[in-house]
Amino acid sequence: MLLAALAAILIMTIVWATMVWTSSNDVPMSKHGWIALGLGTAFSLVIGCGLMALMFFSSRSGYDEAATPKFMQRREEDE
Repeated sequence: MLLAALAAILIMTIVWATMVWTSSNDVPMSKHGWIALGLGTAFSLVIGCGLMALMFFSSRSGYDEAATPKFMQRREEDE
């Protein structure tokens, strides 16, 4: 059921994006606009990938563990 709902949302998003893209065909974008679009996309991808890499590095190297013994005792009691 969840997969069907996600697929429906994806299809609706693609249809909406196609309609918006084709309806703005007659609006020209300058060279500077394309440069800004490319740089914004690249910067967003670099930031996203960098943050995900930091998250995995932090998780695997133990930086996410409790910093004080009081919290470590609670964790041991819960297990």
